[in-house]
Amino acid sequence: MSQERPRIGLDRDEMAARVAQDIPDGSYVNLGIGIPERITRFVPEGRELIYHTENGLLGMGPSPEEGEGEPELINAGKRQVTAIPGASYFQHPDSFAMIRGGHLDLCVLGALQVAANGDLANWSTGGPDAIPAVGGAMDLVVGVKSVFVVTQHCTKHGDPKLVEACSYPLTGLGCVDRIYTDLAVIDVTPEGFQLVELSPGVSFDYVAERTGAPLLPIPTATAT
Repeated sequence: MSQERPRIGLDRDEMAARVAQDIPDGSYVNLGIGIPERITRFVPEGRELIYHTENGLLGMGPSPEEGEGEPELINAGKRQVTAIPGASYFQHPDSFAMIRGGHLDLCVLGALQVAANGDLANWSTGGPDAIPAVGGAMDLVVGVKSVFVVTQHCTKHGDPKLVEACSYPLTGLGCVDRIYTDLAVIDVTPEGFQLVELSPGVSFDYVAERTGAPLLPIPTATAT
């Protein structure tokens, strides 16, 4: 009788909660589709984060309980959301003016690949049957002040998502600041991928073997 293999690293909710810990109080934040959407559930106590969605809402709250949402109140991923007190609605041109004008502090996006120099590919594999879905990502990565990526460390086939150079069509050049995966937190630096933190129960060697580019260990002076 086969036994289920123990899970290694964080699950998706734990990844979202870990990202939320690093978003400064009072930040204006855009969240991508997928794991980033979960971050609204994990605002740290005593901290106010204002979430923006490019289809026209500033002050987005978490998704409602099943059957309790407003069908026409959705985010850019077509998922039902809520609106916090004081939220505002606006048309697409105003929404993208906020993004392109540098008025958002941070965006958190998913990824297909992140290169060691911070290039991001997150909208298409470039395959003949791929469905292009870039949305506002290209505007976000050049318009916001900081770009976080949250993603599984490897694909479902075991291929690294953190690579030396992206092979998929790019979303932006040198735009990623920090990466959160199920295995680790990693900064993008001029020297390449710099390990910041390992997930509980995960070793450096385990992460390095699953990273498609050199991974710098946590500096000895700051290691815990």
